[in-house]
Amino acid sequence: MDEDKTTGAKLLWVIGTAWLFDALDVALLSFVMPVIKVSWQLTAGQLGAVSAVTSLGMMIGALGCGYLADKWGRKPVLIGTLLLFSLGNLLLTVTPNVEWFLVVRLITGIGLGGELPVAATIIADHFTGTQRSRMLVLVDSFWAFGWIVAALLSFLIMPHIGWRLTVLITALMGLYALLMRRHLPVEQGRQQSEKIAFGQALRRVWSVEYRRSTICLSILWFVIMFAYYGMFLWLPSVLVLRGFSLVHGFGYTVLMSLAQLPGYYLASWLIGVVKRKAVLTTYLIGTVISAAAFGLANNPVMIIISGAWLSFFTLGAWGIMIAFTPGQFAPAVRGIGMGFAQSIGRIGATIGPFLVGALMALGFGITAIFMVFVAVLLLGIGVLLLGLPNQEHAD
Repeated sequence: MDEDKTTGAKLLWVIGTAWLFDALDVALLSFVMPVIKVSWQLTAGQLGAVSAVTSLGMMIGALGCGYLADKWGRKPVLIGTLLLFSLGNLLLTVTPNVEWFLVVRLITGIGLGGELPVAATIIADHFTGTQRSRMLVLVDSFWAFGWIVAALLSFLIMPHIGWRLTVLITALMGLYALLMRRHLPVEQGRQQSEKIAFGQALRRVWSVEYRRSTICLSILWFVIMFAYYGMFLWLPSVLVLRGFSLVHGFGYTVLMSLAQLPGYYLASWLIGVVKRKAVLTTYLIGTVISAAAFGLANNPVMIIISGAWLSFFTLGAWGIMIAFTPGQFAPAVRGIGMGFAQSIGRIGATIGPFLVGALMALGFGITAIFMVFVAVLLLGIGVLLLGLPNQEHAD
């Protein structure tokens, strides 16, 4: 029993780095955006494209790497995604203009998008039932640590050394995680899809057995990523637009990010005692209320309070979705199933931030923009309640 706990803790830490570095990269981008907007004199539409192109790469990476994880094995694909991510950040430090910045972010996004579905699949392969759900939420909690580290780097380091050297630090940190992944467990007893072509694998997740889960999970991932990336990638910029200095915007974001951790840990406990659909519904309703409050907030106290609750509920809902998704598919198609659902989600992650930039360019206010997120989240709640099954696939 003690050995099982030690193995579980080790796997939690090693796999958790996937979420930590993905969050570090995504969050750091949100802090870099206001800086390059000024230095490269970008329009709101160009700024939206900068944030959206990473999500486009993530969509490609989630689907492609999910399939390769079923075909070649989880461990080599996970290590490969991290290498691609680290290489992308190294290249980003020498980009001369926004056009090259977009190209490199697309490449980096492929590595980022491939990491999380494969990492979640590894956890799902090694645990079952409530333990699987709790472990998946806990590894997802590393996202909060990554966001906090990014905010601290941006608040304390980037003003002194610039965004390029700050990005270089993240690339070097990624190499450290690569060394840790040498300790990933050897896969045993897993059915591999070595002779199944990509098209055949896709048809399997759209078969009668998985179709309902695939559709509902894809819609829910779209909704959650649309809301999360649309709101949080623009968070520092929104704070600046509301009259706070750039540095203060970073400080507020650090405080808001701290609220993510109790959101994850409460979700991890609740899914062991309450049905997961009920927990996810509660978190999504909390996200709706918090988004509306943040959109209407007009003073520092309300911005901090509503932003903290927004972090608490949005990231908690993401963690519960991570717990839901892998168990809906058999091990042989778990990678492609997880990857497909998240790749559809990445479409939402691409549209969300781009839409914010476009609406701002058209003169829409922050309140009106956040009401768009409220409407989309309400749609997601309806799909969750009416469509998604509670049961998991038997391994």
